[in-house]
Amino acid sequence: MRDTSEDISQAIGEAPEGYVDIPFVVEPNYAGWRLDRYLSEKIRRLPRERLHGIIQRGVLCEERRLKPSTPVYPGLTFRIRRPASTEPETPTELTALFQDDWLLVLDKPAGLPIHPTARYHKGTLVSLLRERFGEAFAEPAHRLDRETSGLVVCGRTTESCRVLGRLFVSRDVHKEYLAICEGHPPEDSFRVDAPIAEGTELIRIAVRIDPVEGKESRTRFQVLQRFSHDGQPFSLLRCYPETGRQHQIRIHLREVGFPLVGDKMYGPDPGYFDRFSKHCLEPEAWVKLRLPRHALHAAHISFPHPGTGQTVSFDSPLPADLQDFIARR
Repeated sequence: MRDTSEDISQAIGEAPEGYVDIPFVVEPNYAGWRLDRYLSEKIRRLPRERLHGIIQRGVLCEERRLKPSTPVYPGLTFRIRRPASTEPETPTELTALFQDDWLLVLDKPAGLPIHPTARYHKGTLVSLLRERFGEAFAEPAHRLDRETSGLVVCGRTTESCRVLGRLFVSRDVHKEYLAICEGHPPEDSFRVDAPIAEGTELIRIAVRIDPVEGKESRTRFQVLQRFSHDGQPFSLLRCYPETGRQHQIRIHLREVGFPLVGDKMYGPDPGYFDRFSKHCLEPEAWVKLRLPRHALHAAHISFPHPGTGQTVSFDSPLPADLQDFIARR
């Protein structure tokens, strides 16, 4: 049998021209997961068949060759080598709102993905953190969609990441979002209770409302402002997710007939989904979307500090692009 250790060692070097290495460092909350499940969570837009093919061709790890079934552990470092493609530009500013020995709280701009994906390798929040502060400075404890702006909490130690992961799973983290939706909800406060299941026939990373297969999902909404532009009604909402499902606020608003402004996946016309943001929308679709990104902002978060146990709270104001939309500037 051929010994592959030498091949792996040779492959660990710099990526050859035409290829790019995507680095991963396993966070504490993924301890014991299979490698294929971990990567499926990190690269959600990559079909499982392609993911298995990438793993089988070789994951670059200094320790050993990793298989799809290999259990991962906190701190495991590896890279995936893929053919380079033209990567879209992403924001490079990253504002730190708070930092101590346990936590780093960031205000993420819209358009910046948190983790590497099938299309974004270097232009991610994780990559920016490592470039500016070093490999093990901090790891995000939760997700925000690429187009969603606002608060991201990062753990700075293994213990902090573990505690934060448990807090998010146990729903001991209070989150509030600001959103601009199409239409004027008739009530100043309303609640959506609709179970969410992952995946649709056309889009694997989308979610759907499914009373049979869906998981319980609840969101409260409060109308802060109703306004109109050229006879079209819009509203500014404060959103209180009581559960933490993927795309929960976005699909709950569509379910009750008030989709997010700028939402390509769950917006006024699902046919305008932009095929993973490759800028292939028809001009009339962009006009109907009204904004180049969906109008959702993570505005407030509070949780027990992983070191002291005392409640800490952080706020981020509505960003300029959404303020300008309301003011019609």
